[in-house]
Amino acid sequence: MAFSTQLLQARAHRISTTMRRAAAAEGLDPEQVRAALASGEAVVPCNPAHAGLRPLAVGRRFRTKVNANIGRSTALSAVSHELRKLQVALDAGADCVMDLSVGARLGSLRRRLLAACPAPFGTVPVYEAVSRAGGRVENFDPQVLFEVIAEQAEQGVDFMTLHAGLLLRYIPLAKRRRAGIVSRGGAIMAHWMSAHGRENPLYARWDEVLKICRRHDVTVSLGDALRPGCIADASDRAQFAELQTLGELVQRCRAAGVQVMVEGPGHVPFDQIRGNVSRALRVCHDAPFYVLGPVVTDIAPGYDHITAAIGATAAAAAGAALLCYVTPAEHLGLPDAADVREGMIAFRIAAHAADLAKGLPGARDRDNAMADARVTFDWKRQFQLALDPPCARQRFRSKTPGRGATTADHCSMCGANFCAMRISASIADPGRHCKK
Repeated sequence: MAFSTQLLQARAHRISTTMRRAAAAEGLDPEQVRAALASGEAVVPCNPAHAGLRPLAVGRRFRTKVNANIGRSTALSAVSHELRKLQVALDAGADCVMDLSVGARLGSLRRRLLAACPAPFGTVPVYEAVSRAGGRVENFDPQVLFEVIAEQAEQGVDFMTLHAGLLLRYIPLAKRRRAGIVSRGGAIMAHWMSAHGRENPLYARWDEVLKICRRHDVTVSLGDALRPGCIADASDRAQFAELQTLGELVQRCRAAGVQVMVEGPGHVPFDQIRGNVSRALRVCHDAPFYVLGPVVTDIAPGYDHITAAIGATAAAAAGAALLCYVTPAEHLGLPDAADVREGMIAFRIAAHAADLAKGLPGARDRDNAMADARVTFDWKRQFQLALDPPCARQRFRSKTPGRGATTADHCSMCGANFCAMRISASIADPGRHCKK
């Protein structure tokens, strides 16, 4: 079900302006973005209240985007730390940013982050609703949750994770799992429903949510509350039961003229990733799929940015449109600025690798330029083209002593006489290299 023509026409001027800006950012045809948005296959998260926002298109036919999660916990971090993490994420190439903060004075923190963030900015409103209840999940008032959604929308939040697909009847399915419910928002909603014996308030009052989101052009990100939290729980009944409800909610969002994307797993064995993505796209009517990882093994704490980047490449190549990064601190603690940077670089590599695999127009241009720079030993050009120029430059200099290192026609890996590229060049141009 696509957005209705009437709803699109009502927002024609704003949508046209936003889409032109989003298309220009990637060298896309604005009509291509318009068609993908109208069908629901893409979203352009763009709250008019978010000053200085640079809109972008999230959809599987466009460049794969990467989201960075930041946010303080009740145990660690401060406003200055989160502002620093935000800047590090943006400098490392984050396309979107989500604030997952909990605790006191979240409104003032969010205002400062929004003012400093030109990228689409997301939140999980239930965190603030529970924080206002002193962290007592069973005591939070659903009415407060709706007030928080409205307040955050008014502040300029572009997209919100809402765990509306977790229904009361799905909780027994999660109890059979090895790891249970690992989504923080999902666990909160499940605990509240279990304590009160009532249906998920987001699902029960979904039309109210849509009115708020429609008024402020907030993109709904349907949270996967029952995503698998370990390999043993992947692709189980709980995960796929919730997915069916998410598909229903996608249609309700579109009918109301609200942009929507769907969040996905989680911990998934590599061989199940393509099937998971294909199923999600089919059940959720080709809504953009936004995946956390997936993490492909449970045994690499400290390196989960790598285990997740492996899964992210497979997911994006299969059709996921937005990747939520995972940092080396995953499963261990709150990420710091260094963790944020490592996670971002790992996931930008994953996103680009997927775009190459999909054969997106222009995706290979930078790789071709890098190959030319390597053949000609143009080290400065190689550093410019690198995803992480400072790292490439520092490693080269530390491994290649000498003041004239950047003019050398070899590196310290093979040395001059054993350099394959020098030898290859001498085949095409005898006498050019291999001189002692």
